[in-house]
Amino acid sequence: MELSLQVQRPVWCRNVYRDAPHFKLNPFPGFSRTLTQVMLLLSLRKSVACCQRFPYHSQPFPFKVPLDAYMMDFVFSEREDGGVFDNKLGMDYHIPVFGGIAKEPPMHIVHIAVEMAPIAKVKFVSLMNMVLTYLLIFLFRTFGDVATSLSRAVQNLNHTVDIIFPKYDCLNLKQCKLRSAVEEFHFHKSYFWGGTEIKVWFGKVEGLSVYFLEPQNGLFWTGCIYGCKNDGDRFGFFCHAALEYLLQSGSNPDIIHCHDWSSAPVAWLFKDHYMHYGVSKARVVFTIHNLEFGAHLIGKAMAYVDKATTVSPTYSQEVSGNPAISPHLNKFHDILNGIDPDIWDPYNDKVLPVCHTSENVFEGKRAAKEALQQKLGLKRVDLPLVGIITRLTHQKGIHLIKHAICRTLDRGRQVVLLLGSAPDPRIQNDFVNMASHLHSSHNDRARLYFILVPSIFEPCGLTQLTAMRYGSIPIVHKTGGLYDTVFDVDHDKERAQARGLEPNGFNFEGADAAGVDYAVNRAISAWYDGRDWFNSLCKLVMEQDWSWNRPGLDYLELYNAARKL
Repeated sequence: MELSLQVQRPVWCRNVYRDAPHFKLNPFPGFSRTLTQVMLLLSLRKSVACCQRFPYHSQPFPFKVPLDAYMMDFVFSEREDGGVFDNKLGMDYHIPVFGGIAKEPPMHIVHIAVEMAPIAKVKFVSLMNMVLTYLLIFLFRTFGDVATSLSRAVQNLNHTVDIIFPKYDCLNLKQCKLRSAVEEFHFHKSYFWGGTEIKVWFGKVEGLSVYFLEPQNGLFWTGCIYGCKNDGDRFGFFCHAALEYLLQSGSNPDIIHCHDWSSAPVAWLFKDHYMHYGVSKARVVFTIHNLEFGAHLIGKAMAYVDKATTVSPTYSQEVSGNPAISPHLNKFHDILNGIDPDIWDPYNDKVLPVCHTSENVFEGKRAAKEALQQKLGLKRVDLPLVGIITRLTHQKGIHLIKHAICRTLDRGRQVVLLLGSAPDPRIQNDFVNMASHLHSSHNDRARLYFILVPSIFEPCGLTQLTAMRYGSIPIVHKTGGLYDTVFDVDHDKERAQARGLEPNGFNFEGADAAGVDYAVNRAISAWYDGRDWFNSLCKLVMEQDWSWNRPGLDYLELYNAARKL
């Protein structure tokens, strides 16, 4: 059914889903786009097979809601025959339709990924979990946490989410230190493909349905996730095997979501071998977590996917000129990562000596400090501690980390606690020696109030988000997702207000020593000069919402847009 009200400046509308009725609605002249949207929304919420009057417009608009309509999708156009139009960067605008009897059907989303928290993610902090928790900071690489947390957020919105995952021989299937690993784990079925039997195991991870593929050719019996000479072949085989599993099991999801270079082959394998042979309904969504790895495979995937995202608005701008991305900007979007507040929850964290909320953050941090001091044999001294937890790679700003350690000690004799690992053994040894020196020379000071993230580039970063969740103040380089989530208390009040936030940390412009000095000095001075103000800042950062609530909805928008293609 198509309804049209002929006035100037038409708005073209259609149902979000391809199989539902299409609409054409026209607003009235002389009003802004935003006001038009509001009036359309108000009218639709009141109209049930009756004539309605839009506010500030005298002409009645006859409008009958089809019984099977539940969502209206539209773009704005100057003229019916063309002109300038606005389709929300390919996402379209849409509003719910009231008056019908149909409800939005749940989508079926399948993630194909090679990392997943907490059972298989690449750790770059190798100290006991108790110490990590007392420090209130956790750091893991790439998309392990994202695949889990995003899936949970979308599933909580009443959609069906499955994950297909390699069954590594190094999986933590029994028990994780902070939370349960795999529940209901059992053998599901087996199938043959690629010259080998592939056993499929099923289990629940953080409430999510996970299908573990175990090819009997031994590709994932290597004792590691990454680091094999044939990683490309291993993950390429897994991507093909995952699609074959969907085909042989009769599954036809709405969305297949793949991540980074390791599952990028899903995009072209699906379009070349499966889209026309039984898995016809699916659309492919691709998330780029870090373009530094596997840019060639990412670029090839970009040519095939229906929609692509990266993990923060600023990083999206930073990589938009990359040859892997620039030819495909029409389908490239940005959705800021979040964290799962149920997993990162200081109120229910059993490892903390005193569970706390924003209301008693000071007591919680004091108890954590004392427990850490006792664990490491440190004296009790009331000094601020700047923590750095990171992989020791060029991306993370190794030269800035070294400078921050030395200058912070020189200027204020404050302890900088460094935790991390480096793929280069020379860098690793350098920092191990430095850590040993610091422990022997300055082991009478420990208290974490700040987390320093001086990355040269950072697609999103979860370190600053989990730090704030536990009441620690971030000091960051203004790049990528760090810029999008940390707003300087001295310089970013307007930028924060534009996002509906309050300033929550300290940042610096240049990736150089002067920049680090400027931010760290201001942070430590703030701790000394206004303890009450600083405690209120710790409370504020704990109360800010960096969950997946909004990003989860944004991904649903993206999924819906992909389904219309």
